[in-house]
Amino acid sequence: MNLDDDDLFRDAMGDVTPLKDCANTQWLRTPSTKAPRVAQRNDEQENFLTRGFLEIISLGTPLEYKADGIQQGVLDKLRLGKYPLDASLNLLRQPVETCRQSLFSFMMQARKQGLRNLLIIHGKGREDESHANIVRSYLARWLQQFDEVQTFCVAQPQHGGAGALYVGLRKTDKARLDNRERHAKRSR
Repeated sequence: MNLDDDDLFRDAMGDVTPLKDCANTQWLRTPSTKAPRVAQRNDEQENFLTRGFLEIISLGTPLEYKADGIQQGVLDKLRLGKYPLDASLNLLRQPVETCRQSLFSFMMQARKQGLRNLLIIHGKGREDESHANIVRSYLARWLQQFDEVQTFCVAQPQHGGAGALYVGLRKTDKARLDNRERHAKRSR
């Protein structure tokens, strides 16, 4: 800075008062231009969802699944959208491998948080070979690979219709215990 710049700076800053308590001031870091580093934790489970050959499910076949021992009424209530949704995942127009990774992460997070009812939006195509139908067919296979999944079925029109699935998960052990305690108190 030369003398003229120094005078101009002092003139511009003449009415500025310094901050009194700098301990409460939060300075924001400048955003990084690098991509965030993904840390692999050793305790994370390996993604077990299958890849490779897929038998494409025709568009006319509605996706529906009910695990052994689950009552038909549970699936019927899920199909009618009577359970409140806890979370949703949007897989529209994403590559299949990205969908695979996203679904695995989403399901692991849902398990940790004890969520019960999910909505997965996969989109719908006009032809059996469309990308949306391929993702839909993979979803039908992948969801059955999770032990937590009790049921899944096509969503109601307000939630995406044939382009989305409702997924019902098992209760966690903690939720089951809480339920027993709650009902035991009522019976006393």
